[in-house]
Amino acid sequence: MTKKLKAVSISLFAFIIAIGLGLAFFGHQLLKKSVSSDQTEIIFEVSPGLSVTQISNDLQKQNLIRNASIFLMYSRFTNQNSKIKVGEYSLNQTMTPDEILSVLVSGKSITRSLTIAEGLNLFDIASILEKTGLGTKQEFFALARDKEFIKSLLGEDVSSLEGYLFPETYKFTKFENIKTIVTQMVKKFLSVWKEIEPEAKKMNLTRNQVVTFASIVEKETGAGSERPLIASVFHNRLAKKMRLQTDPTVLYGMAVLKGEMPNNITKNDLLNSTPYNSYTNAGLPPTPISNPGKDSFIAVLKPANTKFLYFVSKNDGTSVFSETLEKHNAAVKSFQMNASARSGKSWKDLKQNQTTNK
Repeated sequence: MTKKLKAVSISLFAFIIAIGLGLAFFGHQLLKKSVSSDQTEIIFEVSPGLSVTQISNDLQKQNLIRNASIFLMYSRFTNQNSKIKVGEYSLNQTMTPDEILSVLVSGKSITRSLTIAEGLNLFDIASILEKTGLGTKQEFFALARDKEFIKSLLGEDVSSLEGYLFPETYKFTKFENIKTIVTQMVKKFLSVWKEIEPEAKKMNLTRNQVVTFASIVEKETGAGSERPLIASVFHNRLAKKMRLQTDPTVLYGMAVLKGEMPNNITKNDLLNSTPYNSYTNAGLPPTPISNPGKDSFIAVLKPANTKFLYFVSKNDGTSVFSETLEKHNAAVKSFQMNASARSGKSWKDLKQNQTTNK
């Protein structure tokens, strides 16, 4: 190679190096520089199946980065292109491309809250999930009654997830589905069950018996402090082989037959012998009738020490407890058959007072 040719080659190589360094510096500056000082939140979605190229282009279209090509190359060079997670992210124009990529890789998606209150049943939860947009009622019921799915979560054959969807406030993201949420609920139940299982074994009660028992206590509870008393009534009746005769079991049996919860029951309904009707059937219903909270489980496993066999609502969320039928009938006459005792009263008053006194 001649000296002249060698000099040209060296010059060309140096030029290429200079260009490369210049591009690297320019790219680095773009990666470390934000679009503007505007801190307005921009919700950016990474939906399932979206490629990194599409994500880069969308970021530029929403004016979150200046150059989609450099963002794409950088994500690939740093091996982060395959780590971007599906989600809904809170971004703004003050963030650098490097910071934006870190957020997309972190998976820290915007979350929403879903509150499942104590005592709700499958019918109630189905409506909530549908209104929240997580799926249809039909999808939820199909999943909640899918025996293979149930067994994968609970490890035993159960006809439905009624009773095992623990009441709690859950966090979910836009791209999560009913299956994800239901799985969270059951896992929360299992964590609570692990705490109380030793007490259940002491009482020689199966998990289904405890959950079913607690689901009834939950539905009969207006005042939380009365849970142990209500549990004691049912324990005492079972010990004497008396029927539980609790209205929520009748309502649930009708709901199973009709596919939706009725608003009220009649005297004829009390005689309609569904598997859940505790007026016509002895013992506990075959499965839970609602999803109880931890306090109801504890009430069942540690009931108050009483001789009560009856209770009746005082129309304000609390109850009158009695040991004899004679006293119970007198309480029914005073609080249920007396129109003035019912007028203007509601269990909601108790809820309101509890909130006010907090």
